[in-house]
Amino acid sequence: MALKTHKGLKKRIKVTAKGKILHWRAGKSHLLAKKSKKRKRRLSLKKEFSKKDVKRIKKLLPKI
Repeated sequence: MALKTHKGLKKRIKVTAKGKILHWRAGKSHLLAKKSKKRKRRLSLKKEFSKKDVKRIKKLLPKI
C-alpha cells in the first residue's frame, strides 16, 4: 500500500527550491492591537523547522 500525504500538514508548510521546510509563525490572527509593529512584522516571516521536526515531517509527507 502506498504512503499517503498528510493533507493538513501540506497546507501549513512551504518547501523551498533547496529543500528547506518553512512554516508560518503563530500569533498573528487576533489581538493585534496590543502587539508592537516590530513584533507583528517578525510574526509575518516564515521560519525553518528544526532538524528533529524535519525528520518527523518527512514521514508525514513522503512525496517532498
